[in-house]
Amino acid sequence: MGVSFFNQIATGIPYEIPDPKPLDTSVPHAPVRPQILTVEEKKLALHNALRYFPESWHEVLASEFLQELDELGHIYMHRFRPDYEMYARAIDEYPQNCVSAASIMLMIQNNLDPAVAQFPHELVTYGGNGSVFQNWAQYLITMSLLSKMSEDQTLVINSGHPLGLFPSSPDAPRVVISNGMVIPNHSSQDDYERMNAMGVTQFGQMTAGSYMYIGPQGIVHGTTITLLNAARKYLNVDTESDLSGILFITSGLGGMSGAQAKAAVIAGAVCIIAESDPYAARKRYDQGWLSELYDDIDIVIMRSKEAKESGEAVSIGYVGNIVDLLEALILEGVTPDLGSDQTSLHNPWLGGYIPVGYAYEEAKILLSERPDIFKKTVKKSLKRHADAINTLSDRGMKFWDYGNAFLLEASRSGADILDHEGNFRYPSYVEDIMGPMCFDYGFGPFRWVCTSGKQEDLDKTDEIASKVLSDLHQRSPDRIKQQYSDNLRWIQEASKYNLVVGSKARILYADSMGRKSIAVAFNEAIKNGSISAPIVLGRDHHDVSGTDSPYRETSNIKDGSMFTADMAVQNFAGDSFRGATWVSLHNGGGVGWGEVINGGFGLLIDGSERSRRYIESMMPWDVENGVARRSWARNDEAMWTIRRAMETNSKLDVTMPSIVENDLIDKLFESR
Repeated sequence: MGVSFFNQIATGIPYEIPDPKPLDTSVPHAPVRPQILTVEEKKLALHNALRYFPESWHEVLASEFLQELDELGHIYMHRFRPDYEMYARAIDEYPQNCVSAASIMLMIQNNLDPAVAQFPHELVTYGGNGSVFQNWAQYLITMSLLSKMSEDQTLVINSGHPLGLFPSSPDAPRVVISNGMVIPNHSSQDDYERMNAMGVTQFGQMTAGSYMYIGPQGIVHGTTITLLNAARKYLNVDTESDLSGILFITSGLGGMSGAQAKAAVIAGAVCIIAESDPYAARKRYDQGWLSELYDDIDIVIMRSKEAKESGEAVSIGYVGNIVDLLEALILEGVTPDLGSDQTSLHNPWLGGYIPVGYAYEEAKILLSERPDIFKKTVKKSLKRHADAINTLSDRGMKFWDYGNAFLLEASRSGADILDHEGNFRYPSYVEDIMGPMCFDYGFGPFRWVCTSGKQEDLDKTDEIASKVLSDLHQRSPDRIKQQYSDNLRWIQEASKYNLVVGSKARILYADSMGRKSIAVAFNEAIKNGSISAPIVLGRDHHDVSGTDSPYRETSNIKDGSMFTADMAVQNFAGDSFRGATWVSLHNGGGVGWGEVINGGFGLLIDGSERSRRYIESMMPWDVENGVARRSWARNDEAMWTIRRAMETNSKLDVTMPSIVENDLIDKLFESR
């Protein structure tokens, strides 16, 4: 009889060295990382890896870890991958001294669930390189420490490494996480690759390395909102109408899930989505995120024409390269109404983008054997990609950057993607859509996880959230009624779309008032027993206040501060002393390493008065910090929002900008 799950978690690093594990071919694996370390750096990487284990194991493990480093480009410690099934269990199934720690264990395992994670055995959740941990030793030790943790201890996680439990207080966060916080002058992509290979830093993405990813659902809702608002803005679609008869062209089913396909169908559109990785495409089709799947371009185009003419809501997957698809559409004279891209271009040189002319497996081989040639090939492909988009845009397609660094990397590759003033020809979806329409009003991706794992608890949260939003919608000013209306419709219909993958989770876009009101109502329901177990509250870091990202989340900040990161840092710090159960601060996420700083949180509520106090202290701050920064940038919507917030809370006193007439400034320069 083997060791129980309970005991394995509590033990951490096993007492006896486990047998080696062969590569499991039933799950997808991360691309081989390039060989970039010098001999001395490889020696250092081995020293770094072996320090997790007893000296008596070093001789055996040293050669094995060197083999991993030589063959995979990183030491994952596959031998130590647990034998038990990886998924989010009910919270009472974890060994624990405090329920907060158990909730974090639940979230970690959900992020590594093969149904959720992109490369589960390499501990990558999404985006090609969004890591929960760097290696399996870090996972084992972290879970063991969480099982021992008391309410007056805090676990410190440095880029996946569990530094240890430190004395704190019940009001302090149980876990404080940082990922990739590298000295600015050493924060290039090359620096990252070298330090990651040595095992001293990691790319936590936005919610992988902070344990807050909830599967594709987390992206679906934001994508649905984006598509609806894009159609309203660019195509003059009525706010009460769906996107029937509208053709949306995009790519990426692997790193960023099947969200676009599902969202397009929910919005009522026809979506053609290209994916180079056959496994990823099949996975999303089998999971129901993709309606249809073909590897023949002619069939794809014919099927899209039929669906568009009939007003059918359908997602059509194409197993192949997006560039080939766009060029075929041009030859066939088919012009999509809307276009975007969601390949993992924040990770262009490590398989996030497959260049045209190469099958997926061919590209992986080229990447591992000739990374220099692979890089040149990607750049050539991006030029063709941009040319095709330009042609379709000239014919009437409305294209936007989906915050995946497409415009950024295309421009760096020399693509024709800049206007005569040196600005991007196409807007970021945040700059043009989500920023002014959602973030400036305080609306962003609020989410929760029912730790019981019970469907009836999730159903109850849907019911409560719907009731709260309905009430707020009736009382909301006209300026934000549409946001409430869109999200009310979403939460009322969410259950029928089979969005849950992994933990029993839900997401909706809510403002400060909405988040606080829903959270308080959840807490009361836990208290009175209508919800059977605690709930984890959180959000995507892709939010009003969590992320400073000049090419995405803060792309509509026009006062010159778009490259500063005070907001994200203040968010992280402010959440930590207002009651967050865990907090995280990352370099990178969304558009890539060195391009972003983001901060996030998780908050466990258990029906107690303490939970209510944390909700009322933290939830408004977590939103209003960002709205205040956006207001100071002179964004009209944000100025309106923060003034409204100050009217409802006498203790909120935000510095407001004076608006200077452009003519006054311009006149000063007329005679110079």
